[in-house]
Amino acid sequence: MEIREFQKLIWRIYNHHDSRRGVFKTFEWLKSEVAELENAIKHGDLNEVKSELADVLAWLSSVASLLGVDLEDAAVGKYGNGCPKCHSIPCKCKYRENPNN
Repeated sequence: MEIREFQKLIWRIYNHHDSRRGVFKTFEWLKSEVAELENAIKHGDLNEVKSELADVLAWLSSVASLLGVDLEDAAVGKYGNGCPKCHSIPCKCKYRENPNN
């Protein structure tokens, strides 16, 4: 399944909820799922991490759909030719080596 197909699937499953909720409240749900992913990573449970990653992707898809953004186009448009800063694969940006940046 490609990103666009996944986004359309999530829209078919949840658009009736997401449309009523609106973009800002849906975005709040996305943020809460990212926090749950953080907790799963801290606990080190790979199954929990996988589940939370899927939730984050689903909520990100919902936000994108509400905004009329095709995630696949956005991702490929920005990263399809490598790092958007140095244009390399792998990235050769020196500042990315510092964990404080």
